[in-house]
Amino acid sequence: MTLSLSDRLQATSDREAPNHAELRRDGEREHRRLLGLTTPSFLLLGVILYLPIGWLFWLSLLDKNDAFTFENYDRLFDPLYIKTFTTTFEISVVVTALCILIGYPLSYLLTQLPRRAAAICMIAVLLPFWTSLLVRTYAWLVILQRKGLVNTWLQDWGLIDAPLKLVHNQTGTVIGMLHIMLPFMVLPLYAAMKTIPRDYLRAAANCGASPIRAFWQIFFPLSLPGLAAGFTLVFVLCLGFYVTPVLLGGGRVQMWAMRIETNVAVYFNWGAASSLGVALLAVTLVILYLANRAFGINKIYGR
Repeated sequence: MTLSLSDRLQATSDREAPNHAELRRDGEREHRRLLGLTTPSFLLLGVILYLPIGWLFWLSLLDKNDAFTFENYDRLFDPLYIKTFTTTFEISVVVTALCILIGYPLSYLLTQLPRRAAAICMIAVLLPFWTSLLVRTYAWLVILQRKGLVNTWLQDWGLIDAPLKLVHNQTGTVIGMLHIMLPFMVLPLYAAMKTIPRDYLRAAANCGASPIRAFWQIFFPLSLPGLAAGFTLVFVLCLGFYVTPVLLGGGRVQMWAMRIETNVAVYFNWGAASSLGVALLAVTLVILYLANRAFGINKIYGR
């Protein structure tokens, strides 16, 4: 007896149905197994990261007598805190802009050099990481002070008559932070630029585009994820900088982290310090969100 086409299809589906059900069960078991393997990591992350943040937020809602209050957040609108917040953003913006102006051409140069030369130059870029942050800051204090190397050389060459004020102000703070932050701009930029195929530029040249036009219309847009990653990394780190502003600012440059330290060490007010930390964390998260929405920072990792 010959089966019809519909009967044959039905018989085939009946034979395959148990296989599909078994595959689904295998997939569910695999998912449960993976969830069991990753649960300890998520728990550890929660204890290390989210628990301290929650504790910080809870402290910001308590006064010195451990009573619930919003007073700690009200003081954020005090003129002194607003000035400190403004100074923090001004210095962070200036340092980030200078890192972009120096780091982008440097990263582009590294991608154009031969492999061995690029490796040697990259070692020079990473060399500051081999020295303590405190040592580097004190080195800049020695170099930039009134009788330091810079002022001594400029006076010996007859370029200035009196020493320049390069420390204990924003100028020295910016110079010291720029030296420390520059590698954090170069590394993501270099990583993004290395993934850009050079065939695109050659294709643009074959189509009649000049090198400058090919750079701005092809290379630069493709390097934006790396630029955004470097911008975000440098700017966020600058917002929480402490050691360099304290030493090179000489007490005249008050940044947000220094105000947090003052509230804890001088006034023993953990609530006020916690509210400043929560505000800084909120600003950081907003910056990360906006940068990712505008430039797609995650694209640099998905190439």
